[in-house]
Amino acid sequence: MEQSDSFRRETTVEESTIGEDIDQALEAEEQTDSSASKQEELSDHPAHKANIAHKIPGKSWFLIVLLALVGQVAWAVENNFFNLFIQDAFGASLSDVALMVSASATTATATTLFIGAWSDRVGKRKLFVTVGTILWGLSILVFARLQVISDSLAGDAAAAASLGITLTVVFDCVMTFFGSLSNDSSFNAWITDITDETNRGKVEGVNSAMPLLAMLAVFGGAMFLMIVRPNGTVTYDYPLFFTIIGGLVIGVGILTLLLMKDSHPQVGPRKGYLTEVFYGFRPASVRQNSMLYLVLLAYCVFSTALQVFMPYYVIYLRLPYILGENYVFVMAPGIVLAALFTIFYGRVLDRKGFSWSVILPLALFIAGCGVLTFIADPVGVFIGSVLMLCGYLGAGACFGAEIRNNTPGNRVGLFQGIRIFMVVWIPMLIGPWIGSTISSSAGAIAGFGVVGDDFTPSSLIFLGGAIVAALSFIVIFVIRARKNSPRKP
Repeated sequence: MEQSDSFRRETTVEESTIGEDIDQALEAEEQTDSSASKQEELSDHPAHKANIAHKIPGKSWFLIVLLALVGQVAWAVENNFFNLFIQDAFGASLSDVALMVSASATTATATTLFIGAWSDRVGKRKLFVTVGTILWGLSILVFARLQVISDSLAGDAAAAASLGITLTVVFDCVMTFFGSLSNDSSFNAWITDITDETNRGKVEGVNSAMPLLAMLAVFGGAMFLMIVRPNGTVTYDYPLFFTIIGGLVIGVGILTLLLMKDSHPQVGPRKGYLTEVFYGFRPASVRQNSMLYLVLLAYCVFSTALQVFMPYYVIYLRLPYILGENYVFVMAPGIVLAALFTIFYGRVLDRKGFSWSVILPLALFIAGCGVLTFIADPVGVFIGSVLMLCGYLGAGACFGAEIRNNTPGNRVGLFQGIRIFMVVWIPMLIGPWIGSTISSSAGAIAGFGVVGDDFTPSSLIFLGGAIVAALSFIVIFVIRARKNSPRKP
């Protein structure tokens, strides 16, 4: 990921001339950046890495683990339990879920773009991380009262359900705003600030394992709040659940305020704020940082594949004829195995590099999706889930570390927004609708896995994810060719 240089605009110059001047200035900067590229090329040499390797302080490691885990707990609630909540409490369809996911992704992208650039300008991360985390927790607490609010404002049950769906989507966006402010833009930038190419694979291995460890913690804890209905379907004590999660996030925000040491990122030239925000979308920026954008493109394709089925994954697993109320007992060991794989695979990434390391996780992901498509018994679901989750986390670690490696030090915050745009907004805008469409039309497809409808996921969503994921190999091969070419991009 990269951060941006912005260029002052004279009010007397016409708008078209301004764009040309900025492009010319960016091209002129390439000569300056070439020295950094030479240094980056030198740093790839193992002997050089051994000389510059530095140890991350224990307090920083503690905060990385704490904020990554608790942040992912909050995101696990949003990505999984909000989807369950909106169905259980208000009878939402899969299209409503897809709409909520897309609206949340748009909010996350806009927030990270603007806040990332802002944190670069002021040269601070801690303020955004701590205050944002506390507000993030407060926004989660709202969901504990959302059913009461919709019932009190609506005249009948149908109106209450419709209003509840609307309020869930709206407050999901509010919660996403504070989460992106603290986690996506500021915490991720802080990690990039305090790491380098000698330790990012290790850090990213730990960081990438957190989504599933968080999912394990969330669903493991939710078992104590589980309610099994007479028809065998599962729901939860949502008010108590959201109260606990919101309080946890607030507590971590306060603790971070006491422990975090600001990274004091490099502050670039103070140019126009909007110019900085949208710098990463300019063609000159793409040309100047072509390797970064190629990695982001590959990650975009992979994330789209993930979003084809992930919003409906837990909904699918807890179907009475798949795993029902026992789905956590199958998920838990699979999550542990995938997390361990990813933590250790981060060390392989540091030794072997991105181009080779990313192949195995992608292959595991596609294989796991294939198993989940055609085998619906507990053993098949377990094997498919382990393979898919290992691939998901392993590939995420590879992509995340390589993005950090290609991010200039004085543009870290700004390019968190570009990362979210490519890795979250586009995939979450496209992927869930592919999955929803597959499920709603699966009744017309005979002989494959589990048939779905507008409210029930089909196992064909996993096949859709595998097909999209296979496309990422095209970009990976381009990246390998560029890395192996005599001229460094």
